[in-house]
Amino acid sequence: MNRKRRNWTPYLLLLPSIIYLALFFAWPMARALSLAFWKEDARLSLRTDASFTSPTAGSLPQAATVAILDTQGNRIAAGTETSAITEVWYRMSAADAEGAAVEGWVLGDRVRVDEESDGVPTLGRIRAVRRSGADPQTSVYVEPGSTRGEVAARLDAQTEVNILESATLEVWYQISGVDENGQTLEGWAQSAYITRGEQDPSSGFIQRGDSAEWTLDFIRTMLSDRFFTSALLTTLLITLITIPIQFVVALIMALVIQARLKGNLLFLYIFSIPLGVSELAVGIVFFLIFTERGYLNSFLQGLGLIDHTITFISADTRPWIIIAVVLAEVWRATSIVMVILVSGLQAVPTELLEAAELFGAGFQQRIRHVILPLLKPSIQVALILRTILAFQVFAVVMAISGGDIVTTLARETFRWYSDEIRNPNMAAAYAGLIMLISIITAIFYLRAVRTQQELAA
Repeated sequence: MNRKRRNWTPYLLLLPSIIYLALFFAWPMARALSLAFWKEDARLSLRTDASFTSPTAGSLPQAATVAILDTQGNRIAAGTETSAITEVWYRMSAADAEGAAVEGWVLGDRVRVDEESDGVPTLGRIRAVRRSGADPQTSVYVEPGSTRGEVAARLDAQTEVNILESATLEVWYQISGVDENGQTLEGWAQSAYITRGEQDPSSGFIQRGDSAEWTLDFIRTMLSDRFFTSALLTTLLITLITIPIQFVVALIMALVIQARLKGNLLFLYIFSIPLGVSELAVGIVFFLIFTERGYLNSFLQGLGLIDHTITFISADTRPWIIIAVVLAEVWRATSIVMVILVSGLQAVPTELLEAAELFGAGFQQRIRHVILPLLKPSIQVALILRTILAFQVFAVVMAISGGDIVTTLARETFRWYSDEIRNPNMAAAYAGLIMLISIITAIFYLRAVRTQQELAA
């Protein structure tokens, strides 16, 4: 018995589409969404010793206030790159105030270099301490790296010193802080992660962490953002006003083209002109229409309807700005809906329309009971596509209002990601919200605008 061979051709044809969706949709989408919930530098690990190889003693959250208990410097080779704060220490010899010979290590900023040999410091003197209340003498340590190490001697200001050696040290801080559970933790952390207080160097806070964690901080920050409510309401308002107007106008344009009137192709070309104009260009044009010296004021003054120019675009005229944005969006994107409806009308059987007319159905009745039911698949596509694009309105708003007077969700996404703030996590949170609203509206359209076959299934 011969077994039927499986036809692999459809699967092979589908493979490029799967690879394309995985590389250019699924992976970027997953990465973008993870930014909204994944904080790269959320926590700072504390070490038992001033070394990355030592065991961890716990971790503290970013921005936690800490007490700086001690400092330690680890010597690094010359030319080695490090993200930590570095200190230069000098091994020097000198005579103290009583004439006794002194040798040890001094922090580099406590020595003023007077002489060098081939770029290497050789002679210098102890700097004077000018801070009020500070110790006027400078400590000389047995080993470099810690200002709490063993002190070999103390030198007065202006004491001359011979510089024998220099060393560059990577600075670590021993810190103490309280975690989210109220537990006090103590350990060592690299100085690059800690910001010391200007007034009190013995305290500071964790500037950034070295480990990541899942978090809702970015979502909370977005919801509490002072522009969030305004951006959300403006986006929804523009969408709710624009979509019905565009659908009605696009349906009229599609019916005009479908009627095959004389000069039918000319109507199609005229209606399709906005498809070739960019969103930013449309925004600039409508900005020029609504400015004080724009086309609208000139037109109204020419008709004698107004004596003085009207300020349509300002911080006090938000409704006019929204009207301008809506008109710009209607002019720019109605053609997209029209093209989809025209393609749907091509599939409506002429026999059904002729039969309806024969049985006495008027024009409005034919539209309501014949054309619109058969157009439901095209209407679904048009409404989903246009609503998603409406949620992403950006360039028109930027061109007309600058994005400051009237803002949208897309504008806030750009604001957080741009050099103005440069926070990709918050931008991802806003972008994720736009996607969530788009998915919800798409599901609503698919459920609300269903064909007879879908209702029967």
